[in-house]
Amino acid sequence: MKAIVESGAAETVAIADPLPEMAAAARELAPQASIVGSLEALLDQGLDAVVVATPSALHAAQSIVALERGLAVFCQKPLGRTRDETAAVVDAARHADRLLGVDFSYRYTEGMRKIRDLIVSGELGTIFAVDLTFHNAYGPSKPWFYDRALSGGGCVIDLGVHLVDLVLWTLGFPEVVSIESSLFAKGARIRRNGEEVEDYAVATLGLANGVVARITCSWHLHAGCDAVIGADFHGTEGGASFRNVKGSFLDFAAELHRGTQRQVLATPPDDWGGRAAAIWAERLAAGEGFDPENGCFVVVADILDRIYGR
Repeated sequence: MKAIVESGAAETVAIADPLPEMAAAARELAPQASIVGSLEALLDQGLDAVVVATPSALHAAQSIVALERGLAVFCQKPLGRTRDETAAVVDAARHADRLLGVDFSYRYTEGMRKIRDLIVSGELGTIFAVDLTFHNAYGPSKPWFYDRALSGGGCVIDLGVHLVDLVLWTLGFPEVVSIESSLFAKGARIRRNGEEVEDYAVATLGLANGVVARITCSWHLHAGCDAVIGADFHGTEGGASFRNVKGSFLDFAAELHRGTQRQVLATPPDDWGGRAAAIWAERLAAGEGFDPENGCFVVVADILDRIYGR
């Protein structure tokens, strides 16, 4: 919300939150905004768009209601708990011809953008392997994260969704031809597509272009720091790495590797946290409607379903 306000691309008209203290905190960023009691009341304010930042179980239904009312939508990830939920939202955006955005925020970091440019330009040669990691040593504090019916899953849909999106976005969304995955809860392997929520997962994706991508994510891991976040791309002519600095959730560095040599691509500070939302607001202000590339949201959701064995 702060990033959208500061972008100047949109005016915050109204805020709805079931917790009065949260609504009041949001209003500090936009004192002129009205506080209303529900999504329905929000949609009656004559808006152009709505930002959905609610628990995962509500994302798809709330986004569809807004799109069917003719509003553009920016939604927190995951857009849906399953591929079918996600596809329904994208179909609603297509039918309404409205701009739909999802907060795949790591795409908008300076480091990942520079790495993607290197790969697209051929600077790294042929990419053949990618390793991606997201360990949150704290884990989420809200109880709904641990209820599969509300969350859609555990650390995979919470953290792994970013990793799946990053590897496919960086490589141009090649087809995923094979998936192997293992899910754990408190150190014990659990059944895929079961009722238990995983707190550790590893998945190997085989891509149609020959790349093997390995994804690992967790909650509450004994990581020795708050978070371990990284992506390593291995090519025939060079490599690139993106990783958090000193366990930070916000500070990232990126490097280009040539053999034993390294070149810095990006270092903190990089105010990337709300960049996805601000760019969506700017596109909205420019009059953009449905984006055919929204199909990528369905692709990511499909990969998550396959990791879960759904």
